[in-house]
Amino acid sequence: MPILGTGPSKRRSRLGDLFAVLLLLAIVAGLGWLWWHQKHPGKTSKLRPATTTQTIKQLPPPVVPPPVPVEKPMEPPPRVTNAVSVSSPPVEIPKPLPPVVSSNVPVLPTAVAADFPRPVRSLLEAQVALARRALSPGSIDGAIGSQTRAALAAFQRSENLFASGALDTNTRAQLTLDAPLLADYVVTTEDLARLQPLGKTWLAKAQQSALEYETILELVAEKAHAHPALIQKLNPEVNWAKVSAETVLKITDVDYPEPDAKAAFVMIHLSERFLEAFDAATNLLAHFPCSIGAHFDKRPVGELKVKAIAPNPNYTFDPAVFPESPEAQAIGHKLILPPGPNNPVGVAWIGLDKPGYGMHGTPGPEQVGRTESHGCFRLANWDAEYLVKLVWVGMPVEVMP
Repeated sequence: MPILGTGPSKRRSRLGDLFAVLLLLAIVAGLGWLWWHQKHPGKTSKLRPATTTQTIKQLPPPVVPPPVPVEKPMEPPPRVTNAVSVSSPPVEIPKPLPPVVSSNVPVLPTAVAADFPRPVRSLLEAQVALARRALSPGSIDGAIGSQTRAALAAFQRSENLFASGALDTNTRAQLTLDAPLLADYVVTTEDLARLQPLGKTWLAKAQQSALEYETILELVAEKAHAHPALIQKLNPEVNWAKVSAETVLKITDVDYPEPDAKAAFVMIHLSERFLEAFDAATNLLAHFPCSIGAHFDKRPVGELKVKAIAPNPNYTFDPAVFPESPEAQAIGHKLILPPGPNNPVGVAWIGLDKPGYGMHGTPGPEQVGRTESHGCFRLANWDAEYLVKLVWVGMPVEVMP
């Protein structure tokens, strides 16, 4: 007989109880999980991804740095014509250059102050550089000739170079240009007021108030120590018959150096037709072309002395000095001609101790050295004016054959 409580029915009852306990534990665990998930919604199981229906905690907005301010570009300053900044060193404003109309007038590059001094680059520059040293090549024209060669030779001797009279390599290196070649000249009302026709006869000239320039071209050319043809080439657009005040002209920029002292003596070379002034140490102070007497018997050779100095003189016309002139013989008496650049002796007279002889200016400077005189030593007006600053009464003048 089986023992009570140990049969098959009893075993089934125990299995049911165990199942019930396990089910209860599962329910409790599920309820616990749900409670935990509600308390901590952001902490999902690593094994179970969050569903789209879950509430996602919003993150704080990213920190964006404030924009860096960009400096606004400065507006360009208004353009001011001919203004010079006080904080900057002065700079020479290049001047517009005239068109080249002849092979004798070279292409002129734009020049600024920093370009100078420099060796000369052309014959025209050489003539201006010589003239600025009071070594006159005659009327500046940009062409080689006997007067330019003589001035070059004078410069070469003063610099202990071979006196070839040519613009060779060594001479170019020594002969420097210290400032721009050209300058502007503004015609004034005073310039125009000076102009007057020149009488054709001695009597007509004697009746004038002054023997002034006839044209503005003549006036400007003398101020520039230049041949009128060069001034015309430098200003091809100018109507010379209708030049008005305030007209701006291009001219060669030439000023002789102011002498420090008087010369010691002057030498005149008849055969080579030039005059030179020296100091006591025989340093060359000036070299000028000159015209000489047409007749050999009227060419004094030897030592003379300065007897009188007269800037801007009048002129005494003596018919006896012009026996070849029918007009002079018809007048038959002396005339006094007024001063002026077109006076027969120009703007200066330096009388010598030989009666009737002197060094003086001329109304035709471009003809100096190319024509002959009645016996005096004729210079361009600008050279005669400068010589007045160098000479003194009693100064020796040596006339060489």
